[in-house]
Amino acid sequence: MQPTIAFIGTGNMAGAILEGLIATGYPAAQLWATRRQKEKLATFQALGVNTTADNEQAIAAADIVVISVKPQMMQQTLKALAPALQSRKPLLISVAAGISCDSLERWAGGDIPVIRAMPNTPSLLKLGACGLFATETVTELQREQAQAITDAVGISVWCEQEQGIDQVTAVSGSGPAYFFLMMEKMIDAGIALGMSPENARELTLQTALGAAEMAKQTGIEPAQLRKNVTSPGGTTEQAILSFERDELGRVVETAMLACMNRAAEMSEILGADE
Repeated sequence: MQPTIAFIGTGNMAGAILEGLIATGYPAAQLWATRRQKEKLATFQALGVNTTADNEQAIAAADIVVISVKPQMMQQTLKALAPALQSRKPLLISVAAGISCDSLERWAGGDIPVIRAMPNTPSLLKLGACGLFATETVTELQREQAQAITDAVGISVWCEQEQGIDQVTAVSGSGPAYFFLMMEKMIDAGIALGMSPENARELTLQTALGAAEMAKQTGIEPAQLRKNVTSPGGTTEQAILSFERDELGRVVETAMLACMNRAAEMSEILGADE
């Protein structure tokens, strides 16, 4: 039998994962969804999911608890739920940014298996990328179960060290915003060149989609794909040379380092006991 999974705090991300599980054939009767406003759980009720505003009720039935509350609320929430978690001892999966496994386990009462997950917003379209890190008490079966949960909305990779979650944050967690910024600037530049806003937007978005699919489906490294469309003395070469003169690589690396460092800082700040 599939493990029973309780989603504590079923907002956009947790809701997407839950729906992704159902789409893969996961039995709705083995899923629980909680939210303070029970009327917002109607969508999941219609899918056959168990719903409640009582977090303890969901945890009492769960083998796996996916906790998806705002990072600032995590300490308060877990401490309130610690008796229920200690009674059940489920696998605890957190999708909140910036909270270490040590803090999660401590607030949950200790001696409980914990996995940190760092999904990204394309998970809402089942095109997500997620990083995972497990504590030593997590079994191999629990690792497989956790990956099946996050794979329901995209792909997942494992980090050997917990610091790897901060690296995942810099690459894929925050990564969609980098591409959105590039699209935004390309649209603006297209308009500045005299293109209509509609055409600039449509061509930019389709080009981004096509480039990502080409890299994904062909398996050819992005560097080689770039070379393939950069003819010596041609138009693309002039744009690439301009990017290189402005040290685009350094700009990207500096930005991602700032992102990773902030993730580590948040972990220290949010992980302090009140």
